[in-house]
Amino acid sequence: MKKLHLLVSLLIFTQISLGQDNNTQNKRPKVGLVLSGGGAKGLAHIGVLKVIDSLNIKIDYIAGTSMGAIVGGLYASGYNANQLDSIFSNIDVDALLQDYTPREAKSFYEKRNDEIYALTLPFNKFKLGLPSGLSKGLYNFNLISLLTQHVSNVRDFNQLPIPFLCIATDAETGEKMVLDKGILAQCMVASGALPTLYSPVEINGRLLIDGGVIDNYPIEELLAKGVDIVIGVDVQDGLKTRNELKGVTSLLAQINNFSMIEKMEGKQKSTNIYIKPDIKGYSVVDFEKGNEIIEKGKEKALEFVKELAPYRNLTSENRNEIVVQDSIYIKEVDFNKLDNFTRAYILGKLKFKRSIKISNSQLQKGISNLNATQNFSAINYYFEKAQDGQNLILQLKENENNTFLKFGLHYDDLFKSGILLNYTKKKFLVKNDVASLDLILGDNIRYNFDYYIDNGFYWSFGFNSKLTTFNRNITSNITRDLAIDPDISTINVDFFDLSNQAYLQTIFAQKFSIGSGLEFKYLRLRSETLQNGNSVFESSNYLSFFGFIKYDSFDKKYFPKSGWNFNSELRSYVYSSDYNNSFERFSIAKADFAFAQPIFKNITFKFQSEGGFSIGERSIPYFDFILGGYGFQQVNNIKPFFGYDYLSLTGESYLKLSLTADYEFYKKHHFNFIANFANIGNNIFDTLETWFANPNYSGYSFGYGMETVIGPVEIKHSWSPETRDHYTWFSVGFWF
Repeated sequence: MKKLHLLVSLLIFTQISLGQDNNTQNKRPKVGLVLSGGGAKGLAHIGVLKVIDSLNIKIDYIAGTSMGAIVGGLYASGYNANQLDSIFSNIDVDALLQDYTPREAKSFYEKRNDEIYALTLPFNKFKLGLPSGLSKGLYNFNLISLLTQHVSNVRDFNQLPIPFLCIATDAETGEKMVLDKGILAQCMVASGALPTLYSPVEINGRLLIDGGVIDNYPIEELLAKGVDIVIGVDVQDGLKTRNELKGVTSLLAQINNFSMIEKMEGKQKSTNIYIKPDIKGYSVVDFEKGNEIIEKGKEKALEFVKELAPYRNLTSENRNEIVVQDSIYIKEVDFNKLDNFTRAYILGKLKFKRSIKISNSQLQKGISNLNATQNFSAINYYFEKAQDGQNLILQLKENENNTFLKFGLHYDDLFKSGILLNYTKKKFLVKNDVASLDLILGDNIRYNFDYYIDNGFYWSFGFNSKLTTFNRNITSNITRDLAIDPDISTINVDFFDLSNQAYLQTIFAQKFSIGSGLEFKYLRLRSETLQNGNSVFESSNYLSFFGFIKYDSFDKKYFPKSGWNFNSELRSYVYSSDYNNSFERFSIAKADFAFAQPIFKNITFKFQSEGGFSIGERSIPYFDFILGGYGFQQVNNIKPFFGYDYLSLTGESYLKLSLTADYEFYKKHHFNFIANFANIGNNIFDTLETWFANPNYSGYSFGYGMETVIGPVEIKHSWSPETRDHYTWFSVGFWF
């Protein structure tokens, strides 16, 4: 009987003890975390989170503003502090601040558009506007959208691994917006849309900007969620002295701090564990100092280990690492109704269609392609779960400005000085189209008119009209059909070329641009040097058909550091008005391949090979390949070649190799050495021996180049061992 009583007593005691343990566990205080805004200084939050993770403290709710919303949102989605450290340590700071769009994302038309104009101004109702200084923040959104893809279908932030909210400000009313539902990435970006740096984000019809404008430390919203203990991390500035007030950003922050500092006294008292890292001296854009700032946060949090220790969760496991999926199956692509662009245009820019599996990089490139058009003032997207995949939902806001005036300038030793005036009109006649007229005033009057209807994956249509004029001494070989005194080696020629093209093109293999078309050209050459009584020695119309394949992934046109380029064309001349009674049908085939590759820090190697030949019994000498000079916009088959003067070497066929070593010794300042070699003449590809023969012509160049807002400024000195001639060339501005 005593043994029975003892057993019953033990059972009762065990149940009481277990009940007490369960009650203790159930009564564990709910721990909330509030993270303030502060731009790059908010990276200190990651250092604090490292200490919280090391102590195995379970956070029950997170509230954040601006950078606190970004760090807090990612932590709430499941990332641990070490992962966040890795993410932000490898971030591209320039892209983060400038909303960088890679050149590869741009079409050939867009590449040209961005690489010849020094200034672009909106032009509406005969009034000039100002260029927008705001970034759309698309790089940030793409990054955060990728990082939160694993919770992309969560619409209630209470359903995240850690419940979460963030603060934004209504730009129209100044109202505080508590964001705890919706698209997580979109809400995080809206909370951090710093005025003057990023454009407002539209959510549910409201234009939202940085939450720090109205509430940079949202402890009240956190307490309203029923938390018992608040851990607060404050990375806000105090008031700056006059010596520290430099630039618009610091002035705006100072104005905002007037009210924030007053409010913080009460907020700080409501915070149980108040952590304020020592980050004085760092600015809101010091992302390149991220590792230092993270360490500052960790150092400060370690001072609070004693206060944090009571909230350790001894029964829970460490947070698992989030693995970002490398691909996604797109079931459908949907977007809002657009006034100026068709579905074919949007899909053509994305370069993927419905019911396709794509990588994350393909998705990012597709969104970048849309951004590169500059046709949309806002681009947002999200996913909706569908059977066997995801529906991609795009939210596009068309740019209200569709008319622009653009300006540029250039000098080189062939075309001399030129000032470029451009008028561009989008939706000129129909959807998806753009019309652009360049007028070049200076030593040589020129113009270039482009009209293009972009239909994406479908065949697109283009029309181009271009006038090129210059005056230059040319080699007498170009005028081989004329009876010229053999003692005359060069002739001074006025060159006049008026070309009109109509063409079709489309996208091939999601990378290449292929197309074909026809060209009607009027070519006139005259020279006062000739003594035969007629200064005009060419005045003919030519009709030709052509086909082409193009690809260009260079990161920059000038001073590229990576990527490759391929251009090929086959052109057949089928008709001429035949001023000299010598025309016979002929064709010209040509190709150009180049790649750039960094080999050491700040040193890039560029390889370029090109060649071409004529097909037929007799070609026109004015369409021969002509080599010499540097720094000019190419026309017909006139191409640069170091070591020889402009328009010096000519032939019906040629093969050229160019090797460049470029050293960027200071940001946007370059020294480069170039060696080029060529064989040029008639029928040089007839035998294999001529293909691999030693080059007959070579030249070398050493130069300096600087990247500026008006384009490259370059000076190059070149020489050739064959002629021992030296030439120094100077060019300013984008080539056009």
